Amino acid sequence: QVQLVESGGGSAQAGGSLRLSCAVSGRAFSSYGMGWFRQASGKDREFVAAINWSGGSTHYADSVKGRFTISRDNAKNMVFLQMNSLKPEDTAVYSCASTVCYGCPQSREYDYWGQGTQVTVSS
Repeated sequence: QVQLVESGGGSAQAGGSLRLSCAVSGRAFSSYGMGWFRQASGKDREFVAAINWSGGSTHYADSVKGRFTISRDNAKNMVFLQMNSLKPEDTAVYSCASTVCYGCPQSREYDYWGQGTQVTVSS
């Protein structure tokens, strides 16, 4: 059974930082691309960042480029999202997901999802 479990969400002031983690079990982690998505209250889910199987290539939404960094540790079956210079508009539930493709911004390309972790940024 494939499981993805996020952690690290919480509250931050605008301009602050948070680091999200996602632990993956039940599949050959290093064979799959990973992505982070977010969904704000009342809005559609949106792509945030993606990383390929090796960690050598990354892809970001324009809204987070230069502020967020996605990374992975294949030895620990984990993917991370370092979020700096946070803005109130970054407030959302953040979810990690697994995919057979790289850099895919469409959620339909991802087959397993975590339950999500809340990030709240206050001004």
